[in-house]
Amino acid sequence: MRIIGGQYRSRKLKSVPGTAVRPTPDRLRETLFNVLAPRIAGTVFLDAYAGSGAVGIEALSRGAKQIVLIERNPQALAVLRENLAALQVRSEAVVMRGSAVSHLRKRSADLRLDIAFVDPPYELVKEYAESLSILAEMNCPLVIAQHPSRMVLEEKYGALVKGRVLRQGDNALSFYESDQGQSAE
Repeated sequence: MRIIGGQYRSRKLKSVPGTAVRPTPDRLRETLFNVLAPRIAGTVFLDAYAGSGAVGIEALSRGAKQIVLIERNPQALAVLRENLAALQVRSEAVVMRGSAVSHLRKRSADLRLDIAFVDPPYELVKEYAESLSILAEMNCPLVIAQHPSRMVLEEKYGALVKGRVLRQGDNALSFYESDQGQSAE
């Protein structure tokens, strides 16, 4: 696994061995960040189910000012911390151990996010709705959910409205934007 673009382009990242963590494929990460390119600079970027930290680190490489990484798997957390140390970016990262939904609930009042990436393990299907609903309550302007392409997520979670879905093989990215700033018709 490698960083696709930005400041740390082509740097290798360690992967989590085994099947407990499902990494976001390089090609899908590239597609994601091609879409986010005009919006990423200076943001606080959440990778809610971080695994090795590849998506969050990619955001940092492309100009995010800070990343928030949440991971509950101890083995993945160790790899994530090794990846941050190898790139010497620990000061730009907030790492939280535990359930993404629990951390988001607890920290919703004091955590200000610009972009959130949500990719729970596929067997935790209920966490899509829970995390998206909490992020809507937190007024996060942009949330991207990675999910199986055969899975259809709701059109709306609170103030978050689905704008587009990009499919690539077995994976899909659903983009949700806050309707808070839109005028009523």
